[in-house]
Formats: sequence, structure tokens, C-alpha cells
Amino acid sequence: MLVFDLRALAAGAAVVDDVLSPADPVWEEHDRVPVEGVRVNGRLSAAGPGRFYFSGQIAGMTDDACRRCLTEVEIDVRERVQCLFAENGADDADDPDVYLFEPRSHEIDIRPAVREQWLLSVPPFTQCRDDCAGLCPTCGADLNAGPCGCEEPIDDRWSALRQHGSHGDEPSRP
Repeated sequence: MLVFDLRALAAGAAVVDDVLSPADPVWEEHDRVPVEGVRVNGRLSAAGPGRFYFSGQIAGMTDDACRRCLTEVEIDVRERVQCLFAENGADDADDPDVYLFEPRSHEIDIRPAVREQWLLSVPPFTQCRDDCAGLCPTCGADLNAGPCGCEEPIDDRWSALRQHGSHGDEPSRP
């Protein structure tokens, strides 16, 4: 359960142990949605009048294409999370790190905070391995499998320098 009764929280802390499903409507169209959901573990407790504090962790798997060779890669995302929830209109309501809820609300929904923390934790770029060679820009072959056989393209913009260097005319050095 990722929605909590505020009256129950005023009486004591709640243990959070649930999964934010990839089919949950909290996800938006272009989000990097987890493959099987985000596991949320932690504790949600009162932190003063109209304020609540969540401390725990999120974990899940996502997949993406390597930015160099386009191979599908699974990414294990695990992150410690700490969130402050406050009533709309509180002193720190303009703080972007505080999640707001309506003062007359009877529940606090931590799903939007979990979504945001997940999106901040997922790496923006994926690479299958540190030494990924990528794809050949000419034929598109995966260079991790070996050389493709294409000839190195010649960039005519450097031809004047090549001609200058082939005559043995090296500039004098001090």
C-alpha cells in the first residue's frame, strides 16, 4: 500500500513495503517505467503538525538500448530515498524537495514521490560495457564483434595538412 491514512500516521509510524506497478496511472507517457515495478521499503512517520517523513529505499529493473551499439541492457536501480511531505500552504511549500498534499486530505499518497525518485535514479544514458566499440558509422556493423571491413572514410577537409606533411616540411620548433 502506497496510500496512507493520515489519522493512523498521527498515532504511529507506518511500515512501507509494496510495489509501484508499471501499469499504475502515476506513470506518464515518456517515463522510463520499471520492467516489473518499483519495490518500495521503508518507514513513513509524522514529523510535526501537517508534516510526514519517509525514509527507505526503492529498487527495480529497467531496460534500455546501449547508446553506442543499441544492444538491449537491463539496469538494476537501487536508491536510498528520503522524502518530506507537507500540507499545501506550509512554510516550506515552495521548496521543490517537499511533496505537498491538501490540508483537508485524509490520505497521503507517496506514489508521485516514488515515481520522481525513480526517474532521478535511472541513469540517463545506458552503455552495455565500458569498452563498447559501438556501430560502424558507414555500414552499421556492431564493432564489438570485430572490425567490419569498411575502409576508413577520408575527410577532404584535412587533405591540405596531409600534403604538407608528406613533403617532409615540418615546422621548426623553438
